[in-house]
Amino acid sequence: MSPRLRRAGRVLLAVSVSAAAMAGICTAGVATAMSQSYPAPPSAVPGPVRSTAPDTGDDDRIDVAVVLGASGSVAADALVPYEVFARSDRFSVSVVAADRTPATLSGGLYVLPDRTFDEVTTPPDVVVVPAVVDPTGQLEARLRDWTAGQAARGSRVLGICDGARVLAAAGLLDGRRATAHWSSVERLAEDHPGVAWSRGVRYVEDGPVTTTAGITSGAVGALRLVERLAGAEEAERVGTAVGYPGWSADGGAGMPVHRRALTDLTRELDTAFPWLRPTIGVGLVEGVSEIDVAAAAEVWSGASSAARVLPVGAGPVVTTQHGLALLVRPADAATPSVDRFVVPGVTDTGQVGPRLARWAADRGLDVQLPTAEYGGGFGFDPLLLDLARHADRATAAATAAYAEYPTGHLDLSGPAWPWRPTVLAVAALAVSLGLGLLPTAVRRTRSRRRTTRLSRPPSRRAETRT
Repeated sequence: MSPRLRRAGRVLLAVSVSAAAMAGICTAGVATAMSQSYPAPPSAVPGPVRSTAPDTGDDDRIDVAVVLGASGSVAADALVPYEVFARSDRFSVSVVAADRTPATLSGGLYVLPDRTFDEVTTPPDVVVVPAVVDPTGQLEARLRDWTAGQAARGSRVLGICDGARVLAAAGLLDGRRATAHWSSVERLAEDHPGVAWSRGVRYVEDGPVTTTAGITSGAVGALRLVERLAGAEEAERVGTAVGYPGWSADGGAGMPVHRRALTDLTRELDTAFPWLRPTIGVGLVEGVSEIDVAAAAEVWSGASSAARVLPVGAGPVVTTQHGLALLVRPADAATPSVDRFVVPGVTDTGQVGPRLARWAADRGLDVQLPTAEYGGGFGFDPLLLDLARHADRATAAATAAYAEYPTGHLDLSGPAWPWRPTVLAVAALAVSLGLGLLPTAVRRTRSRRRTTRLSRPPSRRAETRT
C-alpha cells in the first residue's frame, strides 16, 4: 500500500473514532435526560386513589377525553387544554388511557387516568391527543386505534403539537390540512405527503380534526373548540381567565414562523450534556392550576432540559384545581439532593403548607415562589422569568421558542449563555478527538522506540568461557 493511502486510512480511522466517541457521549446524555424527564411510573398506586374529575356520559355537558400514551406524554400538551376545557362548566373533562395505571408526563409527573379505553362506551365529543414519546411505535398502537375508532364514531379530534404524529400515523390526517411543532413539519411533510402541512399558524381546522402548533399553542386550539362548541361568549370568558398572551376571540390563528436561531442550540446542549445540571424540587399544593404544573414541568425540564425536576407533595397524591390526580414524591419520602425548591402558582408562603415548608427547611432550602416574585399571568410567564434569572437568557428564549410561546411582554434578565453544557460539550469534543488520535500516537510511539532500539550499538558478546 502506498504511503498516501496509508495516511488517508489513518485520517479516516481517526475521524471515525472521534465521531463515534462524540456520538456515544451525546447518545448517553440524551438517554439520561429522557430517563429523568420521563421516569418509569410507580408499580403500585398509593391507596385506593382515584381521580375526582367529574363523571361523564350522564349529563348534557360536552364530553372531552384527554388521552395519554403508554410511552409518556408531553405535560403541557395534556394539562393546558385540560384546564382550558375544565374552566367551563359546559364541559366535562377526563383523562383516558389504555390501562388504569399511572401515566407518565414529562417533568417526572404521573397522572392517574379516570377511564380506560375499554371503559369509554359512548364516543366523547372531543378527543385531545398530546405528543407522545413513541407516536408510531407498537407501544402506542392501542392509542392510535382507539383515537381512529372514536373519530369514526363521530368524535372531534384535537391534536396538540406533535400529537399530529399520532393522528397522521392513524390515518386521520390523510387529505386534510394540518400543522404541528415547528421542528417537525418538514419531516412530517416527507413522511405524510398526502397531508397539506401549514406553518405560521397556531391551529388548523379541517372538518372534525383540529391540529395545533407547538406545546402552548394547545391553549389557543382548545379555546377555538370552546368557541365552536360553547359559543364566543364562553370562549371569551375562559380565554380571559386563562390569560394566554395576545389571545383574543377574534384574533385569528396566525403567528410568526419560527426561524432557527443561535439560542436554539442551548436546548440541544442541555439535552446532550445533562450532567451536573441542577435538581429542582417543585412543590405542588392541593388545588394547583394544571397550567402552573405544566409550566414547571416544561420550562425547567421538558422544553429546556436545563434541570432535573422532582415533583414533591405533602402526600403521595396531589389533586389539581379541576380534579386531576397527580402522583408525586411525598414530603416524608427519601429524596435525592435538591438545589432549589420552587412552588408554582402560589403567592404567599402560608399557602405552601407545613409539610412542604418543613421538607424545604430540613434540606436547608428557601421556599421560592416565582408567581409572587415575578407576577401572575399565564403560568409560563413567571417560570420563564425564573429560568432566565437562575439559568440564562439564551436558554429561556430557546425554551419559549420551542414551546411556541410569545415573550414580547417579558423582560428576560440574567446570565447570557449556559456555560455548564457548553464546557461539557468542549470537554467531550476534546476527549473524542484524543481518542481519535490515540491510534496514531501509539503507532508513532512504537515507531520511535523501534528506531531508538535499532540505532543503539550492538551489545558486546559475552566472553567465551575458557
